[in-house]
Amino acid sequence: MAEHNDLGKWGEELAAKYLVEKGYLIRERDWRLKHLDVDIIAVDPEQRLLVFVEVKTRRTDDVIDPTAAVDLKKMKGLSRCANAYVKLFGLDLDMRFDIITVVGKPSTTAALNHIEDAFNPCLI
Repeated sequence: MAEHNDLGKWGEELAAKYLVEKGYLIRERDWRLKHLDVDIIAVDPEQRLLVFVEVKTRRTDDVIDPTAAVDLKKMKGLSRCANAYVKLFGLDLDMRFDIITVVGKPSTTAALNHIEDAFNPCLI
């Protein structure tokens, strides 16, 4: 596996552990719809929201903020995945779209930033 893939998997693992520690229930990891995917699908601690989480991992944020990688195309793809997911499982929960950024590498202490309600797909 390419080194950047290993870094991404490491970041997703940190993000999932963080969410579990915060009381979220992880329903899915790397859920796919054809060529689109969602990194983490979770239920919030109050069990009122289905949370779709995009994780962006970078060794450093010196050049570009990791959240900038969640562009309009990615937001639309996440929205399509979320729509398909709730229909497939017949879920009746409100949805939220979050971004978690992880900056660092396995041999260092990572900086994790959780941006709740990062975007509203109805407004894009």
